[in-house]
Amino acid sequence: MRQALLLLTFGLAACGMALAQAPLLPHGRVLDSSGDSIAGAEVRDKDHHLLAVSDADGNFSVPSGIHTLFVSEGGFATATVTNPTQVFLVTLTRLETVNVTAYRTPLPALDSPASVRVVSSAQLQQSSAPLLDGKLRQVPGFELFRRSSSLVANPTTEGVSLRGLGSTAASRSLVVFDDVPMNDPYGGWIHWDELPAPVIRSVEVVRGGASDLYGSSAIGGVVSLLPAQPPVNDGANFALDTNYGALETTDDSGIGAVRHGAWSALGAAGVIATDGYTLVAPNLRGAVDQPSNVHAQNGYLDLDRRLAGDDNHVFLRGNVLNEARHNGTPLTTNGNRLWRYAAGTDWHELSLRLFGDDEHYRQTFSSIATGRGSETLTRYAEDPAAELGAAAHVHHAFTPKLLVIAGADTHDVRASDDEILFTGSGGTLTTTGRQRQTGVYGEALATPGPWTLSGSARVDHFSNFDAEQFASATAPKTLPAFSETVFDPRLGLSRRIGPHFALSASAFRAYRAPTQNELYRTGQVGQQLTEPNANLRSERATGWETGAQAELPRLRSSVRVSWFWTQVNRPITALTLSTTPTLTTLIRENLGQIESRGLSADYALAPAPWISLEGGYQFAIATVTKYAQEPQLVGNWIPQVAREMATARLRLTSHRLGLLSLEERTSGRQFDDDANQYLLHPYFRFDAYATRSAGRHLDIYASGENLFDRSIEVGRTPILTLGTPRTAKIGLRLHWGE
Repeated sequence: MRQALLLLTFGLAACGMALAQAPLLPHGRVLDSSGDSIAGAEVRDKDHHLLAVSDADGNFSVPSGIHTLFVSEGGFATATVTNPTQVFLVTLTRLETVNVTAYRTPLPALDSPASVRVVSSAQLQQSSAPLLDGKLRQVPGFELFRRSSSLVANPTTEGVSLRGLGSTAASRSLVVFDDVPMNDPYGGWIHWDELPAPVIRSVEVVRGGASDLYGSSAIGGVVSLLPAQPPVNDGANFALDTNYGALETTDDSGIGAVRHGAWSALGAAGVIATDGYTLVAPNLRGAVDQPSNVHAQNGYLDLDRRLAGDDNHVFLRGNVLNEARHNGTPLTTNGNRLWRYAAGTDWHELSLRLFGDDEHYRQTFSSIATGRGSETLTRYAEDPAAELGAAAHVHHAFTPKLLVIAGADTHDVRASDDEILFTGSGGTLTTTGRQRQTGVYGEALATPGPWTLSGSARVDHFSNFDAEQFASATAPKTLPAFSETVFDPRLGLSRRIGPHFALSASAFRAYRAPTQNELYRTGQVGQQLTEPNANLRSERATGWETGAQAELPRLRSSVRVSWFWTQVNRPITALTLSTTPTLTTLIRENLGQIESRGLSADYALAPAPWISLEGGYQFAIATVTKYAQEPQLVGNWIPQVAREMATARLRLTSHRLGLLSLEERTSGRQFDDDANQYLLHPYFRFDAYATRSAGRHLDIYASGENLFDRSIEVGRTPILTLGTPRTAKIGLRLHWGE
């Protein structure tokens, strides 16, 4: 989202003796975040009397002696400025946001055929949820594979579901950080605690297939994380955030940045820890059940050099995650150490990224006896993976109304699954493999008059090869190698009807390649064991959506409604093979076809400077529409997809009292399995966040999750597990500089 900065620079003019009898006039200038002047901004006093209107250069003057000003402009939230004899920097929220992710170039939301929801830095900070996945659940339709927070979830259930398409161990949506993919290189899930919280400046959620620009995994959409920026001018800044709350939970982070001339450095680190809670429902617990939890540390470093012009730079950055989890019983744990690194440049019309990562994931598995009184260790697995990749795109405006983009990217993953078996005859099992994906794409964006026309297409070639399996006392086994070439086009158009209303439509094709985890590794969550399938093929999606958007500056409100339809052929899902009192066995298969259709709505309303309301709603009919091998599944709901979801956030601000943010999230019933035998009931959750400044450099805040302590059913594996109970925490935020 484009955030605007209202920069008011006030000084007293030395008017000389000739003006000695006239009142002094503080002078101000209204600018946006790119430094462009904002003309027509209204400046009023506390009685709402109009004092001035900014001119073409954004300048204005008001009589001296006025200590409080209210500055507003259509499309921006009103800013309140006190003591206008000093310099102020006030953040405003623009109603007509500018999205970057959807077309890799800034485009006003009214002109975008894509459905984009932007979560600003303030919204991220003012959420009661400790980790990013919880903060993004304010976007209707955003959900992980299961309802649980990533604080206590098994990493293999942390894939993103958008547009009612669900997910499996892998995400059907792509997550990128400054154009570098963040999906796990081996399993496709997301590590939501990978980056320190202050490193993420804002998040753009693009809903709907985006493989035309981003390739694999972007069937449901793209979640783009925008990085924090170093200081604009020479100097340094620092911020520290520390908190503590129920379940021995803490989420501490610090960030510091310095700039000297063309060089800058930004570093951050964080600690996330909780003793967690027992997921199994109280009436079903046994002696083996104990809290699921996580203890993790992360770090980030970004070195940057500005080139000619502020928008041109080269950078080198890296981050690390060290994570240890307990998964609910004494013998089930997992840990991960993940290093990522990237280098690149943004130079005029060129954007280049070189990236890689090195991961070492480990996990134990067990079998739990009837009655949950004891458990037996069954497997220990280590899954090292290494990835190398590169991405580049160029854009050129041939005319003020025609922009063309061309790009290419590639990445290569080498991984293995090394297991020690403790059941049956025991021994070891090692599976190695390699996966490579390469794509080229192009897009043309034309804006004739009130129309925005876009056409894009991408060709991807991916292959899985060098896959072998080694078992104790048996000869090596060569696993199937395969490759596919995929063509994904997209067409979109938008038509403005007047300055504040627009209609849009788009159609697309998208795909997702199977991950090595789905192809070669047996997974387990609770008492659900999912076997791999080396013969899986890619998922192919076709979809369209139409939408209408209105922005009412006088009411400071906006609303967007979208109707969508997506059909996925060969979706990779987990089919039930057998069920016993202690274990449910599934296998990954390419199902025949699934379909999700429905509507979503997003709204924002700021009737006064001190109050704002925003939220959304999604209705999705997500079902199996074709599967010749098991026709009884046709018509079943897609697992872990609710038909209805709604969110709302009310924010109240006061210069004297501080800020109060109230959030609610509701979700309808859903099923936890392909056969629709395990029903998960609807839920309602209410959260709150409050903060108050305690001085120039210190803020105090408190937050609570699930304040009504509702029982939230997360999964039936087949044992019923529950979501986060009522929790609360208190924290301090110290900050110096920008």
